[in-house]
Amino acid sequence: MIRLWCCLVLAGLCASSCAGPVRAEEVADQSPSSGDAKVQLVPGDAKLGYQLLTTKAYLPPVFTQANMDEIWRAWPKELRERAATVDPETRRRIIFERYGFTERIGFDSGAPDGSGKPLQYVVDESGRWSMNCLACHGGSVMGRSYPGAPNNRFAFELLATEMRNSKLIRGKLPNQFDVGATLMPLGKTRGTTNAIMFGVGLMHYRDEDLNLNGKLVPPAFVHHDVDAPPWWHFKKKSRLYIDGFAQKGHRGLLQFVMVEENSGEQLRSWEQDFQHIYAYLNSIEAPKYPFKIDMEKAKLGAKVFQSHCAECHGTYKTVASLHKFESYSEYRVAIERVGTDPVRLEALRPDGRAKYGRGWLSHYGREETIMEPDGYVAPPLDGVWASPPYFHNGSVPTLWGVLNPKLRPTVWKHRIVLDGVADENFDRREVGILYDRVTGEVGQNAEPQEVFNTEKFGKSNQGHTFPEVLTLDEKRQVLEYLKTL
Repeated sequence: MIRLWCCLVLAGLCASSCAGPVRAEEVADQSPSSGDAKVQLVPGDAKLGYQLLTTKAYLPPVFTQANMDEIWRAWPKELRERAATVDPETRRRIIFERYGFTERIGFDSGAPDGSGKPLQYVVDESGRWSMNCLACHGGSVMGRSYPGAPNNRFAFELLATEMRNSKLIRGKLPNQFDVGATLMPLGKTRGTTNAIMFGVGLMHYRDEDLNLNGKLVPPAFVHHDVDAPPWWHFKKKSRLYIDGFAQKGHRGLLQFVMVEENSGEQLRSWEQDFQHIYAYLNSIEAPKYPFKIDMEKAKLGAKVFQSHCAECHGTYKTVASLHKFESYSEYRVAIERVGTDPVRLEALRPDGRAKYGRGWLSHYGREETIMEPDGYVAPPLDGVWASPPYFHNGSVPTLWGVLNPKLRPTVWKHRIVLDGVADENFDRREVGILYDRVTGEVGQNAEPQEVFNTEKFGKSNQGHTFPEVLTLDEKRQVLEYLKTL
């Protein structure tokens, strides 16, 4: 059961057969045999990478279209009654809104492709739904689907719970995903997931060549929620993850499809696919701020930013910038200095990092792996206005809260505006998620996944107090400048 649990957590199904152990060097690793610090990448096709992400299932299906059409039967009374009275297309839109799905878009047009399929799942001709990477990394920006935007509306655990309950209501047997999702947290708050522990579980049951190793002893889990980073930062980075422990490479992207159904041979055979997906991630550009910017204030903010923020977050070439070039150093800030929640840093054990560094994913050590990073890497800030909430755990809903530590809400919830215009869920004044502080009646009426309590384990909003040296006017200037990035 433990093994089933660990291999279920991301894909939803497991317990299949796989090929016997194979040394991956014999069949897949064409990189130099020794002594090379860098690995040569085969150029990929970004458009093909997007097509692969959205149309090819690398994970087994977790439910069917028929399941999804009936999920509303497990909703709270008021929402269930509404769903029962509307036409199927309106109900589909409500389902998308509830779970954080957005329409799949065309690569060239950026507009819905007319399929009606979600960006976050591959739906095949038989109506079987398989999760893809865009479940976490494909959200919306001003009401439009945007691949690469952190999905701050994704409700993974809510989806799993209500899918299971709707089946029981209709007398249907739960599948292995439904059972497995009761044993491991998927993400307690909307927009966050337990993704780091998914990776720990999946890696634990593989050897260094990605073959299943038959290990039955479970790994050490430190369950906690994290917020997906925007993919438009990918091209600026040479390392992956908030602590930067892994060198950036296309093989590392396969980590989250290592479910039991996928044999080591199958995983290695997808290497070329993930070179194309890697090229796609490198092609994504940050969205532009769509509203009016006070350019005089922004230019003043650029000077403040240069003096107080650029050392960690880099420099930018914008209409308000002091620079004609961009720079980004991937500066890792020690946890004692940045002071943000340490759980994410401590949750990955050195032995787990070392195993990653020895294996196929890192070209058997030819990509540098840092076993004991001492803090978090300050991210670049391109498109920062479009990637709320902030910090690696998503604990701060607005940029104004980032700049004003004492004003950050302790308990808060998304202010949901269904069937509204595109910008009604966006806070222009504070720049970020439109939210309500949760107290008393507001908290009692809120669904649990909607509430972000920063006093819970791994969810602290403390730290990053550097802006406290700025005056109120300087903070407003910086906020305006950040809109130009």
